[in-house]
Amino acid sequence: MEVMSASARRVVGKSGRSRSGAGQRGGARCRSSARGVGAGLMACHGGAHLSESNKAELERIAGLIATPGKGITACDEGPGTIGGRFEAVGLQNSEEARRSYRQMLFETEGSADYLCGAILDPETLYQRSSTDGALFPEKLSALGVVPGVKPHLKVYSLPGQGGATVMQGLDSLAARCEEYAEAGAKFAKWRSPLEIDVTAGQPSSLTIQTNMDDLARYALICQDNGLMPIVEPDISLKGCHDLETAVMVNVQVQSALYKAMLDHGVFMEGATLKPNIVNPGLDCEKSYTVEEIAKANIDVLNRCFPCAMKGANFLSGGQSLADASARLSMMNQMKGTSPWNLSFSWSAALQLPLLDLARETKTLCLDEMSALYLEELKIAGAAARGEYTPKGNEGAHVPKQKVVVNA
Repeated sequence: MEVMSASARRVVGKSGRSRSGAGQRGGARCRSSARGVGAGLMACHGGAHLSESNKAELERIAGLIATPGKGITACDEGPGTIGGRFEAVGLQNSEEARRSYRQMLFETEGSADYLCGAILDPETLYQRSSTDGALFPEKLSALGVVPGVKPHLKVYSLPGQGGATVMQGLDSLAARCEEYAEAGAKFAKWRSPLEIDVTAGQPSSLTIQTNMDDLARYALICQDNGLMPIVEPDISLKGCHDLETAVMVNVQVQSALYKAMLDHGVFMEGATLKPNIVNPGLDCEKSYTVEEIAKANIDVLNRCFPCAMKGANFLSGGQSLADASARLSMMNQMKGTSPWNLSFSWSAALQLPLLDLARETKTLCLDEMSALYLEELKIAGAAARGEYTPKGNEGAHVPKQKVVVNA
């Protein structure tokens, strides 16, 4: 029997291959294993810690969310937020009112023709349809709409950052993701709100990095628990900044996000982006056409959005349905050979006009709401295909008119 010397034993790794340096050019050391060169670094690069079946499922859900011409109905407002919307039009904020209203959003006949997904509040995840008693995730799946969930909690201020915030909920996220996946959710969405304030120097490097690291860690935890993560860096419309400044900040934010996701080992092919539409601040005194705004958005994506991710579903962020649709449609017309599906994930733009219908009667007029909702989704779907034609100044940024008070 051949006896291996002690010196030889020290240079044999677990795989049984010699690491003595023999046959290596210039004496360079290279560690390899059955999982490939570099596996010994124990990094979860590109989701290497996930099984192939898990990665395939994450990528499948991301592909469904990127279905051309379809978008997401975002109805993940907590009881307090949707309660504020109800109370503003004279509606009672009860659990049954919230359930009934959201059932209308899910079951409007024809809505599935324009929807690929629905984001639910955890409360809604466990509610049932009065039509057949099915849980809403089951009902949505049967209609061909992928059910998702909002797992983040509340925002809190970063000390010393002038009111800039980060989102709470990471410490207990894994347990919640496991629970939500068992309840039927297939994806999740985490929002990181930011504001541009040039005078205050916000968002600062610390604000950006803290929020983007949190989004990356959230995405990593979601994927480990079988949920496809939607990452949402939400830069507010507030402010007086111009479009050029908005482009600069959005590139900084998004590039930091993707770097953090890669550093954390997120499987990029199994993740989706939910960005704000890049806009000048609401109080910006410079005018911009819808074409200029659309080009600014395509420029940001072309400069930093990974080709591995299949699509972006833009939030409305306080824009009207007409403005958001005009801008999204123009983006799709101008994106050229850019590989991503560009669509919508809208809440207020779709829902506020519905709730306005209740102002006069102070009741949930669900039939009228359903009819209007379908018309809105047709507009959103056209925008996702690049087929919505703006009317007048829709989609343009028109400075607010100064009111002159006569002495």
